[in-house]
Amino acid sequence: QVQLVESGGGLVQAGGSLRLSCAASGRTFSNYDMGWFRQAPGKEREFVSGISWSGGNRYYADSVKGRFAISRDNAKNTVYLQMSSLKPEDTAVYFCAAKGRGVIHYEYWGQGTQVTVSS
Repeated sequence: QVQLVESGGGLVQAGGSLRLSCAASGRTFSNYDMGWFRQAPGKEREFVSGISWSGGNRYYADSVKGRFAISRDNAKNTVYLQMSSLKPEDTAVYFCAAKGRGVIHYEYWGQGTQVTVSS
Protein backbone atom coordinates (compact mmCIF):
# COMPACT_ATOMS: atom_id res chain seq x y z
CA GLN A 1 0.00 0.00 0.00
CA VAL A 2 1.03 3.55 -0.70
CA GLN A 3 -0.38 6.40 1.35
CA LEU A 4 -0.58 9.82 -0.27
CA VAL A 5 -1.25 13.12 1.46
CA GLU A 6 -1.70 16.33 -0.52
CA SER A 7 -1.16 19.83 0.81
CA GLY A 8 -0.79 23.36 -0.48
CA GLY A 9 -4.26 24.07 -1.77
CA GLY A 10 -6.08 27.28 -1.03
CA LEU A 11 -7.71 30.40 -2.39
CA VAL A 12 -5.80 32.49 -4.90
CA GLN A 13 -6.67 35.28 -7.31
CA ALA A 14 -6.60 34.73 -11.05
CA GLY A 15 -3.07 35.09 -12.33
CA GLY A 16 -1.59 33.91 -9.07
CA SER A 17 0.42 30.82 -8.19
CA LEU A 18 0.25 27.88 -5.85
CA ARG A 19 2.46 24.87 -5.24
CA LEU A 20 0.85 21.59 -4.32
CA SER A 21 2.79 18.87 -2.54
CA CYS A 22 2.05 15.20 -2.18
CA ALA A 23 3.91 13.20 0.45
CA ALA A 24 4.06 9.45 -0.06
CA SER A 25 4.69 6.68 2.43
CA GLY A 26 4.42 2.95 2.69
CA ARG A 27 6.49 1.72 -0.25
CA THR A 28 9.63 2.71 -2.14
CA PHE A 29 8.63 6.00 -3.72
CA SER A 30 11.02 5.72 -6.65
CA ASN A 31 9.21 2.59 -7.83
CA TYR A 32 6.14 4.62 -8.71
CA ASP A 33 5.05 6.93 -11.45
CA MET A 34 3.11 9.84 -9.99
CA GLY A 35 0.28 11.95 -11.27
CA TRP A 36 -1.99 14.85 -10.48
CA PHE A 37 -5.69 14.83 -11.31
CA ARG A 38 -8.47 17.29 -10.59
CA GLN A 39 -12.21 17.27 -10.28
CA ALA A 40 -14.36 20.36 -10.52
CA PRO A 41 -17.95 20.44 -9.21
CA GLY A 42 -20.28 18.58 -11.54
CA LYS A 43 -17.44 17.35 -13.72
CA GLU A 44 -15.52 14.14 -14.06
CA ARG A 45 -12.05 13.76 -12.68
CA GLU A 46 -9.42 14.67 -15.28
CA PHE A 47 -5.73 14.12 -15.72
CA VAL A 48 -3.57 17.18 -15.10
CA SER A 49 0.03 16.04 -15.11
CA GLY A 50 2.23 12.98 -14.66
CA ILE A 51 5.86 12.21 -13.99
CA SER A 52 7.76 8.97 -14.39
CA TRP A 53 9.49 7.22 -11.50
CA SER A 54 12.85 8.75 -12.38
CA GLY A 55 11.50 12.18 -13.24
CA GLY A 56 12.76 11.79 -16.78
CA ASN A 57 9.35 11.92 -18.42
CA ARG A 58 6.67 14.49 -17.70
CA TYR A 59 3.21 14.83 -19.16
CA TYR A 60 0.64 17.60 -19.12
CA ALA A 61 -2.94 18.13 -20.13
CA ASP A 62 -3.24 20.69 -22.90
CA SER A 63 -5.23 22.95 -20.59
CA VAL A 64 -2.29 23.41 -18.20
CA LYS A 65 0.69 23.11 -20.53
CA GLY A 66 3.02 26.04 -20.09
CA ARG A 67 1.41 27.07 -16.79
CA PHE A 68 1.91 24.05 -14.53
CA ALA A 69 5.10 22.16 -13.77
CA ILE A 70 5.40 18.76 -12.11
CA SER A 71 8.49 17.64 -10.26
CA ARG A 72 9.50 15.05 -7.70
CA ASP A 73 12.09 14.59 -5.00
CA ASN A 74 12.65 10.90 -4.46
CA ALA A 75 14.81 11.57 -1.41
CA LYS A 76 11.84 13.30 0.22
CA ASN A 77 9.16 10.94 -1.14
CA THR A 78 7.32 13.95 -2.47
CA VAL A 79 5.85 15.07 -5.77
CA TYR A 80 5.02 18.70 -6.49
CA LEU A 81 2.76 20.61 -8.82
CA GLN A 82 3.76 24.23 -9.36
CA MET A 83 0.75 26.08 -10.73
CA SER A 84 1.16 29.54 -12.26
CA SER A 85 -1.06 31.94 -14.18
CA LEU A 86 -4.03 30.35 -12.50
CA LYS A 87 -7.47 30.78 -14.01
CA PRO A 88 -10.92 30.43 -12.45
CA GLU A 89 -11.41 27.28 -14.52
CA ASP A 90 -8.53 25.68 -12.61
CA THR A 91 -10.78 25.61 -9.55
CA ALA A 92 -11.12 22.01 -8.44
CA VAL A 93 -10.12 19.42 -5.91
CA TYR A 94 -6.66 18.24 -6.84
CA PHE A 95 -5.68 14.62 -6.23
CA CYS A 96 -2.30 12.99 -6.16
CA ALA A 97 -2.03 9.43 -7.51
CA ALA A 98 0.58 6.70 -7.83
CA LYS A 99 1.06 3.65 -10.03
CA GLY A 100 3.79 1.08 -10.21
CA ARG A 101 6.23 1.01 -13.10
CA GLY A 102 4.57 -0.56 -16.11
CA VAL A 103 1.11 -0.37 -14.58
CA ILE A 104 -1.47 1.31 -16.78
CA HIS A 105 -3.94 2.66 -14.28
CA TYR A 106 -3.24 4.66 -11.16
CA GLU A 107 -3.58 2.44 -8.12
CA TYR A 108 -3.33 4.74 -5.13
CA TRP A 109 -5.01 8.06 -4.47
CA GLY A 110 -4.76 10.85 -1.95
CA GLN A 111 -7.73 12.53 -0.32
CA GLY A 112 -7.43 15.69 -2.36
CA THR A 113 -6.78 19.35 -1.71
CA GLN A 114 -9.07 22.20 -2.74
CA VAL A 115 -7.81 24.89 -5.10
CA THR A 116 -10.06 27.88 -5.65
CA VAL A 117 -9.17 30.61 -8.12
CA SER A 118 -11.19 33.80 -7.85
CA SER A 119 -11.71 36.13 -10.78
